[in-house]
Amino acid sequence: MCDHCCETMTRQVRRHCDTHADPYACPDALVVFSEKFREYGLVIHDGGTATAGIAYCPWCGVRLPESQRDRWFEELEARGIDPWEDEVPEEFEDGRWLAATS
Repeated sequence: MCDHCCETMTRQVRRHCDTHADPYACPDALVVFSEKFREYGLVIHDGGTATAGIAYCPWCGVRLPESQRDRWFEELEARGIDPWEDEVPEEFEDGRWLAATS
């Protein structure tokens, strides 16, 4: 089953480590996917949660979807929601908001 551009990307994004629940703490985690922003990033193992955004799959070379980060903030602002101060609706915590605003 392939949810992403290729089987390797799917395996990397779904990777499970028995030692580290957090992919940022796992030295073997390479890629993370943010469903709510629809963006991919390479994990920067610096002790935090930093990533380097990527536009192409490192394995198959396909162009990855455009990030929806800016649109996410714009949609919340249009609803009068400040994501830093207000409660963010549940559907904005994953990819459901994209279907509702298309």
